[in-house]
Amino acid sequence: MVCRNSRGRRRGTRRGAPAAATLLTLIVLLVACTTTPPSPTSTIAGTSSTVEGGAATTTTSGGLLPTADASPQLAPLAGLGFADFLEASYELLLVRDPEFVTELGIADTLGSGNGRLNDLSLAFTAETQALERGILDQLRRFDRASLTSEEGLTYDAYEWYLDHQVRGHAFTFHDYPVHHFIGSYNDELIRLLTEIHPLDTVEDAEDYVSRLSEISRQVDQLIERLEVSESMGIVQPEFVLTAAIGRLREEIGGADRLAPEFLPLYRSLAERLPAVAGLSSQRRDEILAAAAAAIEQSFIPAWNRLTEHLEAALPLASPEPGLARLPSGDAYYAHLLHGHTSTPLTAEEIHEIGLREVERVTGEILAAGAAAGYPSTAGVGDILRRAAEDSGFFNGATQAGEAEILAYYDQLFSTVESRMDPIFGRAPDADFIVVPEPVGGGGFYVPASVDGSRPGAFHAGTGGRVPRYILPTIAYHEGVPGHHYQIALAQELDLPSLRRFIQHNGFVEGWALYAERLAYDMGLYTDDPYGNIGRLELELLRAVRLVADTGIHALSWSRDEARQYLATALGGPRWNHEAERYVVLPGQATGYMIGLLEILHLREAAEQTLGDAFDLSAFHDAVLGHGSLPLEILGPTVERELLAP
Repeated sequence: MVCRNSRGRRRGTRRGAPAAATLLTLIVLLVACTTTPPSPTSTIAGTSSTVEGGAATTTTSGGLLPTADASPQLAPLAGLGFADFLEASYELLLVRDPEFVTELGIADTLGSGNGRLNDLSLAFTAETQALERGILDQLRRFDRASLTSEEGLTYDAYEWYLDHQVRGHAFTFHDYPVHHFIGSYNDELIRLLTEIHPLDTVEDAEDYVSRLSEISRQVDQLIERLEVSESMGIVQPEFVLTAAIGRLREEIGGADRLAPEFLPLYRSLAERLPAVAGLSSQRRDEILAAAAAAIEQSFIPAWNRLTEHLEAALPLASPEPGLARLPSGDAYYAHLLHGHTSTPLTAEEIHEIGLREVERVTGEILAAGAAAGYPSTAGVGDILRRAAEDSGFFNGATQAGEAEILAYYDQLFSTVESRMDPIFGRAPDADFIVVPEPVGGGGFYVPASVDGSRPGAFHAGTGGRVPRYILPTIAYHEGVPGHHYQIALAQELDLPSLRRFIQHNGFVEGWALYAERLAYDMGLYTDDPYGNIGRLELELLRAVRLVADTGIHALSWSRDEARQYLATALGGPRWNHEAERYVVLPGQATGYMIGLLEILHLREAAEQTLGDAFDLSAFHDAVLGHGSLPLEILGPTVERELLAP
């Protein structure tokens, strides 16, 4: 790893990506980055709850979940002051998600350890929901008017989060937990073990094996959850199931049926064990033997059972991709849009915003093409093709080509970091590294741990023929001043835990898209007209997402109709595969452009009101200095900080 210090941020490269699942779908994940999960509760949290005399119990429509009483867990919260209540109640939720606790790097602080996987059982889900409802009820018993301004902001953020969680209880079984894209159950589990799980001590290694042994239990719980969904008529579209089945087979070696020692879960452990302090060779061999046995007896059979379950569900699947075909599908999609944009915008409103933004960015691409000297008759597709060819390509299929890509990213980060001081008053201390991924272009970000033991990781696509012209935008989105800058800073702020750890999609992705625009404002594309066209191409993609996502789920577009729209708006079929993303992650892609527009609106309002007194650094501090907030709350917060008399 080659590291360089810059404003407290170490940057380096790690050769050889973590042994994770095959990442073919990450070929264009430059804007499909992973961020801290929005919910520190079970991945299947949700049903409706009631509160009776302060004792939270959970009931379900149709009795799909057992009744749960969270009174014993809630009782210690009674009588706490506001600050203590925030930490104690949020910790109740955090410890129910040991995988997220590991990602944050706070297992030792909470005393929860790193040896368990999440409990996905129906009973545990019901109990989690009862807790969420009970905590929301207790939060609302505080007198909001008696709180300080900062306490009031935390109250509002926590209430928004819990209220959204509780409203989602009605849709417990509507999601697609297993698919072929980033964020799927299998993708998240393998990344947890191969990249996020610490391996610094002997206990860490033993915890790794413990988690391997728990995979069988967790997959059985997941299958039970899928069975409930299927009984309700909720099944992934046929092409999603088919792709998911293929991915699961790949993860255990496909037709070759590889021995445990050849699978990523074993290789990752074996490669990292030599660095474990105090580990004798005998104990190392014992741990590796236990890991191989757990993979053979827990992981592989569980993956086979999950694959067989999805195969059995194929006759139930529909070719239609949209949520409208599901029971209460329209209401579920409205709930997802509220969560992913953190605004009250409807699908129809988002669709119209998308159409307007597509028209705007298309005009900017045509103007940029003319400025680059392209023929006045050139359309969007021709301009993008010319920019890609004129900027050149890296041959990521070779070791030398991969090294060139990593060196180019290093150059980009060095340049942007050298220009940050005048426009940012805060900077995170967390390290970040660039991890090459054997896919063509794109990338995603995995946040640093809170305790500093694991750096943030920008996974950069370096495989195949990688076009140079979009790499600057990927760098600014995923790294600095995008995801790493915002998420790492949020984790380091002196704020209640819930405001440091909960990341709202509209804010997170809106900021990362704003970071791309900010790079243009900083002059980083002045001598790179092709890079600027690449920036606009990706901004157009985010506008197109508003139209296509809502088209699929609110207007019942077919998969082919969505692909056709993508090809028409983006000047060719290059991005057509994105249609599948919108199917398996409904609503998520709308957060980028909606978030950008809100941040730009706030900046423009501040500039107009303050005139010459406007300070861009102060504006950025106002946006980033309160942690990740729902956009509904961000606006009033920034206005109050910058514009209040």
